Amino acid sequence: MPARVTYPPGVPCWVDTLHADPQAALAFYAGLFGWEFSGPGPMPDPSGKYYVARVAGRDVAGIATRPKGAGPPAWTTYVHVDDAAAVTESARRAGGSVVVPPFDAPPAGRGAVLACPGGAIFGVWQAHAREGAQLVNAPSAWAMSTLRTQDLAKATAFYGALFGWQPQTFGDGANAITLARLPGYVGGTEAQPVPRDVVACMIDAGDAGDGGAVWDVGFWIDDTDAAVRRAVDLGGTVVVPPYDMPMFRQAVIADCEGATFSISQLKMSGS
Repeated sequence: MPARVTYPPGVPCWVDTLHADPQAALAFYAGLFGWEFSGPGPMPDPSGKYYVARVAGRDVAGIATRPKGAGPPAWTTYVHVDDAAAVTESARRAGGSVVVPPFDAPPAGRGAVLACPGGAIFGVWQAHAREGAQLVNAPSAWAMSTLRTQDLAKATAFYGALFGWQPQTFGDGANAITLARLPGYVGGTEAQPVPRDVVACMIDAGDAGDGGAVWDVGFWIDDTDAAVRRAVDLGGTVVVPPYDMPMFRQAVIADCEGATFSISQLKMSGS
């Protein structure tokens, strides 16, 4: 079932994006995905606000005020941990860096924002009142995050040491994809095409990744082509036009402030 209640340590659990004009972002994503929002809630920065997006009454993502001096708008993936401060220190020892030191976000939880050795930014989340996304792998909800890196061996070693992820690679060359598996975890559904302990994907970006490693966030959608047209009407831009994969029709979009994300429409067998 796509509904989730809890997340074990090492499983990605939440995504959010920070914008200079969060109200414009709320309008963009409400128009694109039909999201409704609760909030605003407080942020560690007292001048900022945090909004929780919902689908069918379930939390799916966050949109918040981007602090002055922060990097460009982007979607961030958070991994569930038992102790955000301890994992932050482990990441530093493993060759990563600290972007935002551990912070409290009462009553939801405690987090930190880190970067792996390749420079890809991600978060860790120690839950209190909010475990994470309550709906995944459903239309208008987050489905999977994918790391694009120029050094796959270093990335798999780093995330393996930090979260216990075990890599399994399928395909060769430019078509290869590495699944990050967390032994003992059971997610997704019995019908899914990948093992149920898969928690993320990793792709060797090669020469195409000269901008540094990055975590991409992907959402499911009912109709990729219609969503692309809506995104443009709402002030977004098309980064990668719709294209077909064996099981999905996908596209990459930048929102009204330039934060990129992918959308995927599950295709029926034989379509």
